[in-house]
Amino acid sequence: MGLSPIERIAEGTPKGFRRRIRGLSDRAIAWLFVGPTIALLLLINIFPLIWTIRLSFTNFRANRPNADVKFIGLRNYERILSDSDIWQTMQATAHFLCWTLFLQVLLGFTLAWLINRKFRGNDLWTTIIVLPMMLSPAVVGNFWTFLYQPQIGLFNYVISFLTGVDPSGFTMIGEVDLAPWAIVIVDTWMWTPFIMLICLAGLRSIPDYIYEAAECDRASKWRQFWTITIPMVLPFLMLAVLFRGIENFKMFDLVVLLTGGGPGSTTELTSINLKREAFEKWRTGYASAYAVILFVTIFGLASIYVKALNRVKDR
Repeated sequence: MGLSPIERIAEGTPKGFRRRIRGLSDRAIAWLFVGPTIALLLLINIFPLIWTIRLSFTNFRANRPNADVKFIGLRNYERILSDSDIWQTMQATAHFLCWTLFLQVLLGFTLAWLINRKFRGNDLWTTIIVLPMMLSPAVVGNFWTFLYQPQIGLFNYVISFLTGVDPSGFTMIGEVDLAPWAIVIVDTWMWTPFIMLICLAGLRSIPDYIYEAAECDRASKWRQFWTITIPMVLPFLMLAVLFRGIENFKMFDLVVLLTGGGPGSTTELTSINLKREAFEKWRTGYASAYAVILFVTIFGLASIYVKALNRVKDR
């Protein structure tokens, strides 16, 4: 009788250890091998979270590690929730999050729908569209900073041509009203292909016989789109929104490279504000409470969203 995979692994171990293994069940042996890895992963993930929560109840400052650390209860949380500057960064983050998700979903689904229609050069255009997603945020940030330059930036000349404004004295990332839209444009350009790929997978998972049956019933293309395509692609679309929503909520590198949070604090998102509190002002306890609030916010919204996603999938 052949050996099980676990027993074959055990054959390569020392004899004394091998005898002990043979006296265990397959489940116990599996936990023996997987357990240390799981414990290590939990330690790496759980310990920093617990330590952050602990620091959030203190006045600890990382630049003064030997100073007297005092337990101050919920004072950090009270200060954060009553700070108008914090709410301003929340508002900037919400603006960035909502508009990027809206534009990426709209453009991503449209591109997926077009590419799903077989045409000559389909694969080539798919590859070209996906290219921005393959670039690192550092490359994208520097590339678009160059495009936004007032003297030589191509983007400003396009805006100048459309509006008649002198491009030499105008730059999107330097204007209070336009800087938030500048980072929305860049993030949309970079991550729309991600939404497109997920929507394309959803579109190609729809069996052809469903459309054939609809055509036999004389359903119009418009009706097929709203009663077949949208309902069957919706779980894929919602999953893509979940991934991008979590990532955009903690967006940092792209915004720092483009605007640095400016002009003023117009594009200062919560992640940038958190970094300032922790590593510029060195208010570590305060920043830890800030991080906990953001974690609870993201976790709570994601949990509600996942429940809605499961309901859509179960229909």
